[in-house]
Amino acid sequence: MDPYAAWVRCFDTPGPAELARMRERAAALGQGPTFSVLVPVYNTPERWLRRCIDSVRAQAYPHWQLCIADDASPDPAVARVLEEYAALDPRIQVVRRERNGHIARASNTALEMATGEFVALLDHDDELRPNALLEMAEAIVADPGLELLYSDEDKLDAHGRRFDPYFKPDWNPDLLRSQNYVCHLTVVRTARVRAVGGFRPGFEGSQDHDLVLRCSEGLEPARIRHLPRVLYHWRAIEGSTALTREAKDYAGAAGARAVDEHLARCHPGARASELSHGHYRVHWPLPDPAPRVSLLVPTRDRADLLRTCVESLLARTDYPDFEVVVVDNGSTEPDALACLDELGRRDRVRVLRYDAPFNYSAINNWAAAQCDGEVLGLVNNDIEVITPGWLREMVSHAVRPEIGAVGAMLYYPDDRIQHAGVVLGIHGVAAHVYCGMPRGYPGHGGRARVAQQLSAVTAACMVVRREVFERVGGLDESLQVAFNDIDFCLRVRQAGYRNLWTPFAELYHHESASRGTEDSPGKRARFAGEVEAMLRRWGPLLQADPAWNPNLSLSSLNADYAFPPRG
Repeated sequence: MDPYAAWVRCFDTPGPAELARMRERAAALGQGPTFSVLVPVYNTPERWLRRCIDSVRAQAYPHWQLCIADDASPDPAVARVLEEYAALDPRIQVVRRERNGHIARASNTALEMATGEFVALLDHDDELRPNALLEMAEAIVADPGLELLYSDEDKLDAHGRRFDPYFKPDWNPDLLRSQNYVCHLTVVRTARVRAVGGFRPGFEGSQDHDLVLRCSEGLEPARIRHLPRVLYHWRAIEGSTALTREAKDYAGAAGARAVDEHLARCHPGARASELSHGHYRVHWPLPDPAPRVSLLVPTRDRADLLRTCVESLLARTDYPDFEVVVVDNGSTEPDALACLDELGRRDRVRVLRYDAPFNYSAINNWAAAQCDGEVLGLVNNDIEVITPGWLREMVSHAVRPEIGAVGAMLYYPDDRIQHAGVVLGIHGVAAHVYCGMPRGYPGHGGRARVAQQLSAVTAACMVVRREVFERVGGLDESLQVAFNDIDFCLRVRQAGYRNLWTPFAELYHHESASRGTEDSPGKRARFAGEVEAMLRRWGPLLQADPAWNPNLSLSSLNADYAFPPRG
């Protein structure tokens, strides 16, 4: 059986008893918030239009208003069906526009009818789950300050088969600038939608993305809520963006403009460009002059790795002001000593000697104190640069005041993914998501292709402002080898910064080539102690990564579904 079909059967197929419990939960809320469901309609096939409206009428939560704006559909069946439903249920209101104005204007017509405290956005051929408005209402009653809510979603084919779910992260503004991950189901306080001017003509195909960007601007993250449940089915039929993004090629251009205008309002100097897969890349500006970067490269022996690393840093990095600080931790091999001596005479390279037992955290903390870069780059000696703009990309994020640690896309030498960000809780403490997948792999929801907030990134190639590094006390020297980067990122997050991963800084990583694997009793005991320290220190947080949906497994690196979901 298809894995998602099995998941749906086990965890998301309510029977009569569960549907009855939903109605009981709705009754217990009393007069909760009213939702005005906005549905712009144009020439919808009767079959799908009825399914859409029936999904609203089947809601367990009764306090809703269905606002349908017919955008001058030529097909007379549309008006007939809408008149039938309007007569059937007084909560259904229909307005027929005299002339076709496209989806943004039709959505505004529906918005004009709204009397509920919140609006919910529903496409004319999609369906809501029976508990969709109930889940939203319960969240709002529990936290009346909420302004914007969104849920997970999946797709429906012409035969009613559910497929391709998007199990989303919690609020992630950098991801929203990369793709409209909020999408369906979105619920927003009606007053906020009206205050920002509703839907904007000219953004057809991405009008919802544009609206969410504007509604979220200046909004405290605590007033935005993600409900990690599938509450919306996106109809995947011919001509729908649910089936292929290329179905509406104008949508991508409109989305890029929406992000671009959002950046102009909130982050002058940043700009958006459209990617080939219908997502977006934000180009953040560097200060002028660009801040000096000190790249810290701990090493021991393995001259071949070190030479490749440093040569690639010098030859393939187009950043204007950086130094490479090689920290030798006890090299004894003659070719390594010769290599260190040679590198020490190169421009932009300094070689320091750290004569103490290996402790990755201590080495980097000590090295950071020996240099003056405003920005620190932690770089393993088995890293090799691929894209010349890697450091510009990482520093352009690191200098943003709200950003802490910045991580890169790392590949094994055979072009399989080695690091596309770290997810907490996988295999116990944390692991690299999508590790081992081929270069270009999209990841769940296309997230391996775009920049986004993640809880942690690897220090094999990490960039961070010195002030952030020093504010949290650098790396924890009690974590000598493993998890010091995860612990560092969690302390950075705890201090109020967002950690970020970008796929637009690409490097090779010959992982653990110089230090080897955990293959001796002493190394295994040390690793077990570091696991225990992380579990003791961070405990429940490791099981609740806000960047990883509880419907996704913590036993898999590849976004398999959780059996059962967590929470």
